[in-house]
Amino acid sequence: MTTTARPEPADVPPTGDPAVPPASRRAALITTARWALIVLVLVAAGWQVVRQWTEVREALVSVHPLAAVLSFVCVILGLVAGTMSWQTLLDDLGPRVGIARGAQICLVGQLGKYVPGSVWAYLLQMEIGRRHGVARARVFATSLFAAGVGVVASLVLGLAALPVLAGEHRELLWLFALLPVGLVCLHPRVMTWLASAIFRLLRKPPLDHTLRVGVVGRSLGWALLSYLLFGVHLWLLANSLVDPGPEALLLCAGAIALGFTAGLFAVFLPSGVGVREAVLVAALATMMSVGSATGVAVASRLVFTVGDLTVAGLAALTAVVARRRMAAAGLPTDVPDELRQGTGSATA
Repeated sequence: MTTTARPEPADVPPTGDPAVPPASRRAALITTARWALIVLVLVAAGWQVVRQWTEVREALVSVHPLAAVLSFVCVILGLVAGTMSWQTLLDDLGPRVGIARGAQICLVGQLGKYVPGSVWAYLLQMEIGRRHGVARARVFATSLFAAGVGVVASLVLGLAALPVLAGEHRELLWLFALLPVGLVCLHPRVMTWLASAIFRLLRKPPLDHTLRVGVVGRSLGWALLSYLLFGVHLWLLANSLVDPGPEALLLCAGAIALGFTAGLFAVFLPSGVGVREAVLVAALATMMSVGSATGVAVASRLVFTVGDLTVAGLAALTAVVARRRMAAAGLPTDVPDELRQGTGSATA
């Protein structure tokens, strides 16, 4: 069935001149805290580059410049695919937000992963979403669902790295117990029930339609593509040192996918640092020395950090340009496009 999109019961901020000071001391404190969190996130992300620079420089000496550039492009494309996986779910949980706003919420918000404690990325995404007129509950549900879809995609590809884990990192084999649970949770009716439960918990009306199979399938497809591109990135770095052969491509994709999932559960480590590298070194050591594998893993971390900052910066710039154009046209800038145009719809 088809239902016409209606304004979200979101905590949509009032539109108006951003130069006008907040109406209350509490609002001023919230605004200051929000910007302080963004600065903290950017400093933490930059520190990850600085503190690893010596090891990274040594690794990059051995990596062919062309391989480094191509691997960086793969990371950028993989991050874009991951954002599309997130955006697909966001748009089905309510009125369409638009790529410019959605990318800013997802990509800038995910920089919170560089602060120890996985909660920061969710909080930052929720606050940025609120600034764009998207309910915190909707952003939170989207991020949780996207994480679940990502875990399922990573475990599917991670089956290619299972022999390596069985020999070197048996402590991570428990992750595969999440695969059947994740597949059940990806059923549209189960996801709809979970979304409504989250909304009720946050005192918002439940979802008014059932998530579609096609939406979940597209989100999973984008997530698989994202990890495959990340695998190509790792394979290109390895290929500049040894000849891993095309058969190693799936191993690289599976290893990096599992590395991300293992890092996701290392909540006290910024962006899963160390955990992801351990999985990558175990996989890469099957085709090169442990020292070389460590260098490639560290180089991969740098490429991802620079990639995260790059796409977040581009997303923020795109959103700023879009907001200025809408402001120049006399259009409200703090509500989703579908609500502003009054033409949105969601299909159940």
